Amino acid sequence: MHLTGLRPGEVIRLENVSVRYRIPHERIGTFKEYAIRWMQRKVHYESFLALKAVSLSVDSGEVFGLIGRNGAGKSTLLKLVARVLPPTEGRVLVRGQVAPLLEIGAGFHADLTGRENVFLNGSLLGFSYRQMVEKFERIVDFAELWEFIDAPLRTYSSGMIARLGFAVATDTQPDVLIVDEVLGVGDEAFQKKCAERIASFREQGTTILLVSHDMDTVMKMCTRAAHLERGVIRYIGNVQEAVESYRREQTAASGEAEKAIQGTSST
Repeated sequence: MHLTGLRPGEVIRLENVSVRYRIPHERIGTFKEYAIRWMQRKVHYESFLALKAVSLSVDSGEVFGLIGRNGAGKSTLLKLVARVLPPTEGRVLVRGQVAPLLEIGAGFHADLTGRENVFLNGSLLGFSYRQMVEKFERIVDFAELWEFIDAPLRTYSSGMIARLGFAVATDTQPDVLIVDEVLGVGDEAFQKKCAERIASFREQGTTILLVSHDMDTVMKMCTRAAHLERGVIRYIGNVQEAVESYRREQTAASGEAEKAIQGTSST
């Protein structure tokens, strides 16, 4: 069964998608203070467009890279595909099961043990308790965390948390795998394990969305890429050309920052 609007072989489509955030002007320290100000109609917001009329299409089996500076809109786009954020405007179509690795420790609780967090994270990904019992040993084996699995997560290093999160999300082959900077965390041996698992998924037809600031990783792993800047797609297509577009933007931004500093110092 095909989702309306998706052609055969197409897994992800964004059509003129915009996302607008409302940000309070003032810093409000507590929920109580916010509630009082809201009742008094003293909360003033500023609108911010994180994505502006973005359109793109990704086919089954592609490894699609998203690159851009911090604040470009990459993580917002990934959240749309992961179905954790609705668009303000436009349409997002995604076929199949999505496994999101949006940030290290997302869906984990620091006071719970590693074992408890495996079941918690699995439930957030849509798996039943029985399914997680069947998957549990494989997950811990892959993460290599048997020695620490019953310790509270707050005692884990960031690398250990990343290993556990990756192992949970990728135990079952998804239709779409979303990877946001996770591959750069952990020791070299575990990074190699992650890359091998992703490569096996790719060979079996999983579509992968990859965000990374490591251009070597993007060029090595991706079949196509998009360069995002200030919520707008500057380039989409050939990976090398996307990287060059990104680097030109970086160079231009560095030049503008240097001019601003020189202008300040001369006044």
